[in-house]
Amino acid sequence: MIPLPSQEIVLDGPGISRALERMAHGIVARFPGEPLAIVGLLSQGDIIARRLVDKVKELGVEAQCGAIDISLYRDDIFKLEARPSLRSSNLSFSTDDMRVVLVDDVLYTGRTIRAALNALFDYGRPARIELACLIDRGGREVPIQPDYTGHVLDHAGAKVIVSMKEADGEDRVVIAAN
Repeated sequence: MIPLPSQEIVLDGPGISRALERMAHGIVARFPGEPLAIVGLLSQGDIIARRLVDKVKELGVEAQCGAIDISLYRDDIFKLEARPSLRSSNLSFSTDDMRVVLVDDVLYTGRTIRAALNALFDYGRPARIELACLIDRGGREVPIQPDYTGHVLDHAGAKVIVSMKEADGEDRVVIAAN
């Protein structure tokens, strides 16, 4: 996919790989020895979570992997014109007493993560919850900050498009003018 003139490539495939490598090292270095689960938000966060689990395992740390759908936990669900398309969460383990790293592709207002926290507690009571995001674009509306970030952007008026090879055929992050 060739970027349109109004688009700017922020991260390419190797850039995403380096960002995930840094994030994995950060996850491994913090709170060693605790049972670890890395849980991605559908639909791009789950792909990033699987990649982080692979990188964490390469560093010698075991981690469980899961994915959650937060569609029914959104605070704007009744404002949406169309009904949300529900996807199947895949969290086949209890999060009780685990260190859980929630993963999303882009962190912006924080409202998606707020919904994810509510969804996560349906699966147990984690010992601690941390947040990893590939892109942090600022602009919070709720007091949520990432523990692990791949890349920080300051483009409040632009749209951030994350493409992952597993879903889109290539890895890249693009900023597009609104």
